[in-house]
Amino acid sequence: MALDQGTTSSRALVFGHDGEILGSAQEIFTQHYPQPGWVEHDPEEIWHTQLHSARLALEKSGLAASDIAALGITNQRETCLLWDAETGRSLGNAICWQCRRTADRCTELREASLEPRVEGKTGLRLDPYFSATKLEWLMNKREGAAELLGQERLRAGTIDSFLIWRLTGGKRHLTDFTNASRTMLMNLESLDWDDELLELFHVPRSILPHPRPSSGHFAECRADWLGSPIPITGVAGDQQAALFGQGASSPGDCKNTYGTGCFVLMNAGPRPIRPGGGLLSTVAWVLETDVRQGADEGLAPTYALEGSIFTAGAAVQWLRDGLGIIETSAEIGPLAAQAPDNGGVYFVPALTGLGTPYWDPYARGLLVGLTRGTRREHIARATEEAICYQTRAVLEAMLEISGVDIPALRVDGGAAADDFLMHLQADLLGIPVYRSRFRETTALGTAALAGLAAGFWSRSDLETITGTEDVFRPSLEASHRDALYADWRRAVERALGWVR
Repeated sequence: MALDQGTTSSRALVFGHDGEILGSAQEIFTQHYPQPGWVEHDPEEIWHTQLHSARLALEKSGLAASDIAALGITNQRETCLLWDAETGRSLGNAICWQCRRTADRCTELREASLEPRVEGKTGLRLDPYFSATKLEWLMNKREGAAELLGQERLRAGTIDSFLIWRLTGGKRHLTDFTNASRTMLMNLESLDWDDELLELFHVPRSILPHPRPSSGHFAECRADWLGSPIPITGVAGDQQAALFGQGASSPGDCKNTYGTGCFVLMNAGPRPIRPGGGLLSTVAWVLETDVRQGADEGLAPTYALEGSIFTAGAAVQWLRDGLGIIETSAEIGPLAAQAPDNGGVYFVPALTGLGTPYWDPYARGLLVGLTRGTRREHIARATEEAICYQTRAVLEAMLEISGVDIPALRVDGGAAADDFLMHLQADLLGIPVYRSRFRETTALGTAALAGLAAGFWSRSDLETITGTEDVFRPSLEASHRDALYADWRRAVERALGWVR
């Protein structure tokens, strides 16, 4: 069973030995926007939707909890919260990864010339995207945090650690190395919380979870949640889980997951690549089966280069909910296809700032090139194109920093089902796009991590389960492709630093 706790919904899937989905369920939860640029989630709603979806998926599969060999957890990564170890109750809402409330704090640290030090230790940039400044804000602002800290009852973590805490009845405070690597508090080389960073962000080590390999035994769920104890043997952040679920096991293998945001990851091998070009260096996974006897720390990590695009599917949701241009997200592709070209319209979807390679929390969304002839299908196409242009910007940065050729792009996620978008992506990149036969590679990835540790699957089993269903090949001339991209980059220049 995989628990897939995402940005907008909690899902659960039960996989058979052949990779077939035997049962699944999904529940949407509320997005809270207390101020412009702030995004929060209710941890209690996350817990209840995740637990209910797990129970429903189990029911749909026709199986009992005693039939489940292992449980994997994957989650929205940088979203974090505080809770009371004694009661298990959260101290207010969790701060979502999309939230920009700590942008000024990041600017302050950057102006103090601390970014090179932070980036060198963590592979991450000083940006409100990551958990460290969010946790610092929570420690300062959440009522009762100081009192609970004094009583040694305060706990902090990302969503995976909160779910593990709840599933085990408060017995285990754990995370995995992929999630820990996204907090901006873990040293990428030592794979441990970094004392200098903990002091910089005023986060006590005592409140943080213990990091463990992504594939290995964590704990057991309490029997009363699902009907009998189930071992938790796989945990990974959503994008690393998707990389594993794509079978990207060799250095240079690259995938893009199209969800609320877009996240491009490249397998970088056993050593972290020093970040540059706006890219991040992060832990891809650590497998207990790969532990090297006698090696330092007893760990054999696989690292990744990552490009983070903050707004992808969220831009389509904005067209639906904010502008009313479409009624359902599925309408975007057919509507965009009605326009033979973009009509000179370009969209920079900086609705919550821009990620790789710009890293500008002060950028804001921009529609340019509008005329009296602009129709809603042009705006729909410009939105689809913007997702593709952002992906190209990330891949170009990866090529430059790694020197590794990317012959194709593996894709997954909800928006990957949009054929028009996938054709556009191939055209605007100039390389084939391989769409996984499993749309649910994030859930499959964490199920694979769990199943591998539990002996449910072998490495060779996983190679047969993952695979490509569709291939989209480019047909656009290179000169046309490059001209479109150049115009979009001109639009980006106008969006940068808008809030300032």
